[in-house]
Amino acid sequence: MAKKIRIDEEECIGCESCVELCPAAFQMNAEGDKAIVVNEDCTEDCVEEAIDTCPVNCINCE
Repeated sequence: MAKKIRIDEEECIGCESCVELCPAAFQMNAEGDKAIVVNEDCTEDCVEEAIDTCPVNCINCE
């Protein structure tokens, strides 16, 4: 089974670090206050960096 990116939206503080580092996988929601996944594929090189830099550790790839 392929791994997929997940964001705990309740924990997300909307800092946009994942969006800046990996726009191929993340963008901000319509309200602009939370990140959402736009590509669930964990193989993008920038996904791991986005996970590592999230200040509240709300992104995972499982």
